[in-house]
Amino acid sequence: MRIPLIAGNWKMNLDCVQGTELVKKIHEELGDTDVEVAVCCPAPLLCCMANELKDTPIRLGAQNMHWEDAGAFTGEVSAAMLKEAGVHYVILGHSERRQLFGETDEMINKKTKKALEKQLVPIVCIGETLEERETDKTFEVLTQQLKKDLDGLTEEAVAELVIAYEPVWAIGTGRTATPEQANEAVGFIRSQLEQAYGDDISEKIRILYGGSVKADNATEIMNCEEIDGALVGGASLKAEEFLGIIHF
Repeated sequence: MRIPLIAGNWKMNLDCVQGTELVKKIHEELGDTDVEVAVCCPAPLLCCMANELKDTPIRLGAQNMHWEDAGAFTGEVSAAMLKEAGVHYVILGHSERRQLFGETDEMINKKTKKALEKQLVPIVCIGETLEERETDKTFEVLTQQLKKDLDGLTEEAVAELVIAYEPVWAIGTGRTATPEQANEAVGFIRSQLEQAYGDDISEKIRILYGGSVKADNATEIMNCEEIDGALVGGASLKAEEFLGIIHF
């Protein structure tokens, strides 16, 4: 049985005081749930949030990392730094990193390997643009991203991953893939994982949906057979909205 994961991606938002207030509210109203919850905050807030989340069931996540252990990489953070800060999850390959900062599948592959080496759990993001979907290239894009991002990983390593399907055209746009579109894409991803790594591995991996997930569409999305949770953007910045998704 795959435990659903609801992970909030704060992106470049909130400060320590605002973040603390937010996670306090989420924890206070979380209650009993079979859903795993994580918040992925900007790097400067990690230590602050780690202290606040200590002794709670909410996991801490980071939004990015470098693949090298140390060196002349101004502005970057290493996996070891994240681990020391109390991080459990790290988002890798988010479409904003790919599109705005030129990250390639080869870079994401190196980051994924390093995260696993340092006992972090990567949330590896893949997904097609609107143009790629409209030209029927969705499955081709997903296949290539999976192949390149996970290249060289053992079955045991892949089994530790979380995959997030993020149609780029639905991120921050207010547009959401229909439940049928999301379920079809996630099912395709799982079938590709099965072909590459076997049934046992593909059945173990959690695959999330990300793309304008809100409280009012969470039930439809989360009730899809293939979908194991959500990577939530803007809605994770409001306690009531995020809790509405958790309690879908």
